[in-house]
Amino acid sequence: MPLTKPNQQLRRDLKEAAALLKWSGVDLIQAAVRLSESGQEDEARELLKIAASYQEVEDRLTGYADEVKAGRIVRNKVGAVG
Repeated sequence: MPLTKPNQQLRRDLKEAAALLKWSGVDLIQAAVRLSESGQEDEARELLKIAASYQEVEDRLTGYADEVKAGRIVRNKVGAVG
């Protein structure tokens, strides 16, 4: 069964949020490397923890997008999730 327009939009939004987290995490890792190279290990570790948490949320959002595609999460109308 094809996705309704509200479900298509929800899936797109979830995938977009996941992609933003992914690239933000990549940026944080690069910053952590620079901090580590300059001897700021504690700060680098903190950024790596944040990047790891972004990865966890990214994975969850991607899973939710897959559930929308499979019809397990349904948006009845724009602005409502059911």
